Amino acid sequence: MAGLVSKSFDAPDEVRPFEGGTGQLEVVNMAGGEVGRGTFQPGWQWSKHVRPIAGTESCQAAHAGYVVSGRMKIVMDDGDEVEIGPGDALDCPPGHDAWVVGQEPCVLIDWQGFSGYAKR
Repeated sequence: MAGLVSKSFDAPDEVRPFEGGTGQLEVVNMAGGEVGRGTFQPGWQWSKHVRPIAGTESCQAAHAGYVVSGRMKIVMDDGDEVEIGPGDALDCPPGHDAWVVGQEPCVLIDWQGFSGYAKR
C-alpha cells in the first residue's frame, strides 16, 4: 500500500500548453491516476485550440471535475449543453466542444479526463 503523498500544481509532473497560447494543463501523477488543472484563457475553445492536438472532431475525453474559477460552456455532440462556473462539479461524457465564457480565465480540476488530454 502506498504511503501519504502530496503534490502541488505549482510544481507539476507535466505541463501541456494549448494552441495559440490560450492556456495549459498542469498534470500531477498520483497512485490513483493523473489529476489535472486546466487553465483556459478567454477566447479558448476546444475545437480551435485542442482539436489540432487531439485530431478528433469533438473532445473524446470523459471529465469528472470541479470549477475553481471562471465560466465554461459545454455543448455535447447531441446538442445538450450546460454552462459551468465556480463551485460547480462536472461529470461530462465524451463527445463535446467547450469554450470559455467571459473575460476571466476558467480554472478546472479534473481527476478523470486529463490523462491523454492535449498530449502531443
